[in-house]
Amino acid sequence: MFQIKNYISLIILLFCFSMSAQNKIETDPEILQNQIDHHISKSQSELEKYNYYEAQRSLDDALNYAETLKSKKTIALIQTRKGKLHLIKEELDKALLWITKAIEIQNEINDNANLGNSYKIQGEIYHLKKEHLDALDSYTAAKSKFEEEDIHDKLAETLLYESKTYISLGNYRKARMLNEEAIAQAKRYNLIETQSNSLINHGKIHMALNNTERALDFANEGLQIAKENKFINIINEGYLVLSDINYNIGDYKLSRDYQQQHLKLSDSLRNIKRTNASQDQETQYLLDEATEKNNEFAEKLEKEKSDNDLGTLISILSVALITILSLLTLSLYKNNNIRLKTNNMLHKKNGELIIAKEKAELASKTKANFLSTVTHELRTPLYAVTGLSNMLLDENPRPDQVQHLKSLKFSGDYLLTFINDILQINKIEANKVNLEPESFNLKKKINNIVLALNNSALDNNIKIHFEYDQDLPENFIADQLKISQILINLIGNSIKFTKDGDIWIRVYKIEEKGNTYTLRFEVEDNGIGISQEKQDNMFESFSQGSIQINRKYGGTGLGLSIVKGLIEILKGDIYLKSELGKGSTFFFEIPLEFTTVKEAKEKKATYFKEVNELDLTNVKILVVEDNKINQMITKKILTKMNLKCDIVDNGEEAVDMIKTNNYNIILMDIHMPGISGIEATKIVRTFDKELTIFALTAVTIEDKMHEFEEAGFTDIIPKPFKQEEFEKKLFNALSLKNDSSTTA
Repeated sequence: MFQIKNYISLIILLFCFSMSAQNKIETDPEILQNQIDHHISKSQSELEKYNYYEAQRSLDDALNYAETLKSKKTIALIQTRKGKLHLIKEELDKALLWITKAIEIQNEINDNANLGNSYKIQGEIYHLKKEHLDALDSYTAAKSKFEEEDIHDKLAETLLYESKTYISLGNYRKARMLNEEAIAQAKRYNLIETQSNSLINHGKIHMALNNTERALDFANEGLQIAKENKFINIINEGYLVLSDINYNIGDYKLSRDYQQQHLKLSDSLRNIKRTNASQDQETQYLLDEATEKNNEFAEKLEKEKSDNDLGTLISILSVALITILSLLTLSLYKNNNIRLKTNNMLHKKNGELIIAKEKAELASKTKANFLSTVTHELRTPLYAVTGLSNMLLDENPRPDQVQHLKSLKFSGDYLLTFINDILQINKIEANKVNLEPESFNLKKKINNIVLALNNSALDNNIKIHFEYDQDLPENFIADQLKISQILINLIGNSIKFTKDGDIWIRVYKIEEKGNTYTLRFEVEDNGIGISQEKQDNMFESFSQGSIQINRKYGGTGLGLSIVKGLIEILKGDIYLKSELGKGSTFFFEIPLEFTTVKEAKEKKATYFKEVNELDLTNVKILVVEDNKINQMITKKILTKMNLKCDIVDNGEEAVDMIKTNNYNIILMDIHMPGISGIEATKIVRTFDKELTIFALTAVTIEDKMHEFEEAGFTDIIPKPFKQEEFEKKLFNALSLKNDSSTTA
């Protein structure tokens, strides 16, 4: 008996030691981290075999260990992986839920590298949900984080996905620009998979832009890389794109061959998923079990029913069926008569609409031609203003000159935007101006506007006061350019009509719903004021206070009309309070979305700085431009980029020079003496299909864009251009040429 007690005591003691050791193991950080790493690795392995059920179970285990470890970074990382897994399974709502959780934690702990990846996956989810604008917001946030952290592979992927989103929106020009950047990044950092995927996507874009020869080249190159590296999903996409391209060029046999290869590979992938998907097997097992129980229950019910009950049920169903069929027949007969009458009315109305459409198209064409001419005449001298101000800023000006030059540059950029809005006032009134939302710092933006306008204010002995609600966050998502235009117009208006006085700019919150803040902006002055009878018409086009005011202060009378149009596009309202001799207050209210994403830091362009990446020794560029000042500016910009160029001032000479010289890029103006840039480009395309030709032009009317495409331009660089965008397009074009020549 005593021995038995000793044995029991020993067993209890051993059990306590075992439990104590187990507790230490379960709370040891190193052991927990090893468990997490093991389960994450196992999940990835199962995912590659399409075993989604096992992959999810491993991630659940990893998450449990991470929560025990209390590592926020690891928890968010696993949540991101769970979101990606649900995305692959096309369970989009679940995917979005997990990604949102991850983003909240990563924002809190400033885990920028992983936060960028979460934003990228969030963009993919929104893209599949067809919420394309939300997808673009997510991609913008992702790019900002990847650029901050210099994560080049993810940045290239994001550019590719962003390009695909713009394809879904039908904006092929923007899609092409982003995809070219993705290809350049992928080649620069040897990202083979992204390069292959981007090249095939480039083929898809060029097919949409009716450039089938280049589409074929890009798609074939991408498919070849995918085959060499066995990127199965990209190979499958390549087959489909090549099938579409060959169909468009009339090679139906090759199109059918690619289509069959695509279908065969798709079936193969589906079979792999069907064979290996453990989750599907689990679901099927549960479904079979439920079906078996349901059948047993049904058999019991059948035994309990009598033959009389069954006969009665059949009779009732037969009567119900005959009644339903009769009603359907009557309904079809009536619908057919209504359809015939409606078709007759539609044919009549259609004839009237065709006549009205032809008249409208004629008027629209006349208006477009007029606007095209005016645009060119205004933008061409502005090219000189912005070009020279950029040059002077880059040539180490004296410290006391820097602020003046920055103000000149700011004014030039604003004037360009202002001219565009004046020329397209009809688009604003028709609410056809596109919004370009992005994250930005509102307080910093207004400070910059005040700084830029301060010299004008000082000339009138005006002091500007800026009050920003201290409880108001600073980072929002909105179209910051349009908000700048509104404020510049209103503050500029106050400066113009005030002398020896003050201007107050105030921003504060009036409502908050979730992440949406309704803000009120006030611009108050103590200037000349506006009479009551004039206030009702202040926001109409070409409206001013009086003829005397027009003569004394100048202006077109379009400013407040543009302001009102822009505010309405931003879903806001504007109000005016004024009294003659005492001043005016303009205040407007607009909704802005709060964001935790900080404004991306403006980085100086690095294109052409590391010249070792490209062999620029034999690169030659032809500039076709008839304006002497613009010739000088363009040549100086190219010289700073270590690029050589020849200059001609008309289309005929440009064609002759291209025939007798080997140029890499042509910068072609549109309006010139003799033949136009469009006609010259059409001639060049008869003997050289591959030469890169950019339309360096002040013409930006959308109705003209199809003419550039038909003429064979590679792309369009609008004047006056931003130097960074100009350098980027040249760099990408030369990078593609350099890679293709190396491959050859």
